[in-house]
Parts: sequence; C-alpha cells; structure tokens
Amino acid sequence: MNVLFICTGNTCRSPMAAALFNKIAVERNLDVRIESAGLFANDGDGASAEAIVAMKKYDIDLLGHHSQTINAELIENSDLILTMTAAHKMILDQYASEKTFTICEYAEMDGDIPDPYGSDVEEYEKCAEKLFTALKKCADKIEKQ
Repeated sequence: MNVLFICTGNTCRSPMAAALFNKIAVERNLDVRIESAGLFANDGDGASAEAIVAMKKYDIDLLGHHSQTINAELIENSDLILTMTAAHKMILDQYASEKTFTICEYAEMDGDIPDPYGSDVEEYEKCAEKLFTALKKCADKIEKQ
C-alpha cells in the first residue's frame, strides 16, 4: 500500500507524520511505501529545525528530508492520502476523494493536526504526540484490511 501524507509546506507535519508512520510500519512489519508532500511546498526545503528536534524523542532523524509539492503522479500512485486538516482534504477531494482522508478522520479521532509552524519546540512535540497517537490507530486500521 502506498501512503501519502499531505500538509501545507512539507517541512513540519507531513514529514513528521511520514517518519513516525514509517517507524510504526517497520515495528509492525506493514507492507507500505510512504511519501509526504505539501500543497504549497518550496521544493527542496529541509524539515524545520523544530521538527528535527521533536523527532529526536522518537529516534528519528529528519535531516535528510527535502520538501516536495504534491503532483498528479504522487496522487495517482497513492492508495491512501492522509491530510493534516479538513481544509487540505477539501482541496484534494476534487482529485482523489475516494482515497483521501484527514489523519484524524481515518484514525476515528476528532479534529485536525494543528500547524506548529512558527511556534516553539514544545508545540512541535505536542503535534508529534498527536500524530503518533493517530498514526498508531491508522496502522491498526490498515492491519485489519
């Protein structure tokens, strides 16, 4: 299964989500291919410094991350597209509504994944915690399929 994580700039939430989900997938031996992209990314940007710090708690290194903008090929090659917010989902619904969900929707949780951009490391850590909780539930759902 090909899973694509989407946020706005592909420097904070979606790279953290992809890395965390990869960690979960490896631990559970899930057969998934994981990518991330942004709706309005500057191609080639690195992960934010705060995201890099927040991921250290999970023994994840985001230093090699390079942002990319969503494109038709990424959408077409994805079996499941998970967005951070309902607004992101609404934009993608016109292209792939049958396979696009917010992370919280897919995990059967309320709300969105808040954008920590411009905040301190503590906000990134809170974001990572919410992502990790939701992504474990997403993995549970994928395992049952």
